[in-house]
This record gives sequence, structure tokens and C-alpha cells, in this order.
Amino acid sequence: MLPLAVIILSPKAQARTFKNAYISFEMLDTWKCNLEQTEWVCRAEDPQEAKEAVIILTAKEKGTTDSFPLYENHMNNPITTTTKTGTSLTSTVVYKAQQQRYNDQVWLDGIHRDSEVQNYFTRYVATIKDQIAILVTFTVHNKFYAKHSGHFANTIKSLRVIASKDLLSRPDLGPVRGAGETLGAGIGQAMPADLLAADDVGADGKKGILKNEALMGIGLLLLAVLAYLGLKYYQKNKR
Repeated sequence: MLPLAVIILSPKAQARTFKNAYISFEMLDTWKCNLEQTEWVCRAEDPQEAKEAVIILTAKEKGTTDSFPLYENHMNNPITTTTKTGTSLTSTVVYKAQQQRYNDQVWLDGIHRDSEVQNYFTRYVATIKDQIAILVTFTVHNKFYAKHSGHFANTIKSLRVIASKDLLSRPDLGPVRGAGETLGAGIGQAMPADLLAADDVGADGKKGILKNEALMGIGLLLLAVLAYLGLKYYQKNKR
């Protein structure tokens, strides 16, 4: 049986509600979520915008390494990860983890840069309820942070833990990693491979510069033609 996930549409701008066996939240109605092994990956449906930002969520059975103090210590220090391509990254802590309450549930909320993908910010939002530990990551390229931070904030405020008491005994309800694993261990492998590289971001900027230079050249040429015609007209009248 396939894991349960429901998408509900409503007329609001922030109109799509994602719901699986353990969590629900609202996101832009132009985004969708797909299951990648044990992680859910949510992206914009527009191919270009999908490269700018991604939401990944994962859950596991609570184990000895799952507690708010341990999470906080981990989130408040640089994180070293290895990307799909084998590149080693060491993050910079942008905002240390703080406890926030979203819909009657306490979450740890912090931001790193270059922790999952180079040149991307990742906001980590983690919680524990009963025997389930949940992590939701919000990753966005630094050039597009302002574009996506607003709707990411709305999504975070809408987070609701809906895991039932018998979730762990019902694998048909959805993939949950085991107690012996580390929360978030699968995030890196679930990260899409087609996110923006530094060259991709610079390409549009370079095209814009070339376009502006071309327009400037045309403008100068027109000015030269007008100046030439004006000079001819002046010389003709002078005679």
C-alpha cells in the first residue's frame, strides 16, 4: 500500500495543504510534494523556480539521540556534510536555534548557510512528539532568499503534527526511519541534483549586462546618425 499523502486546494493564495501520516502544512498552490524513499521533497511546479528552493521533510522513531538539548547543540554549531557529488561542506550558523511554538507544538528553529548545498541557506525546523521525531528543512539559494522567505515563513507557521499513536506499528501509513538512525540523515541524498550552480545564477545577470550593452550601442549609433544629419542640415542652411 502506498504511503498516505493528501493535497487539498483552497481559493487562498497560500492554498495548497500537504498532509501525510505525521504532519500537515500549507504551501503555495504552485508547489507540489513527492516521496523520495523515506523523505518528502516539495518544490515549485515551474522548472526554473524549482531550482531556487526546496522543502524536505523526514521523520524517525524517537531514539537515544533525539532530544531538544541534543538538537539545539547540533544546530548551534557548524554542520559538516557531504553532497551527492562527494563535495564536503562546512556550514556557517546564521541564526542559532530557538524554541518556537507553532500550533501548540514546540519546535526548534535555526538557519545555516552552505550546510546542505553550496550558496544556499537552509532553515531547520525540528520537533519531537510522543515517539516520533520530525525535521522539516527549507533550502533556498542566497540570491532568492527574499523571494521565498515570506511563503516559507507562512508554511512554518502552519506546521501541525498529526501523527497517530499507532503510527510506528502501521508502516502502511508512511515511511518513518528507525530509532537507531540520525534525524535528517537522508536529507542530503534527497536533495535535488538540479539546484542552481553559481554559473547558472550568473548567467541571467550576464545576459542582462550584454542586453544593456547592446541597447547602449544602438542608442549611441542613433545619436551619431542624428548628429550627422544635424551637421548636414546645418551646413546646407549655412550655404
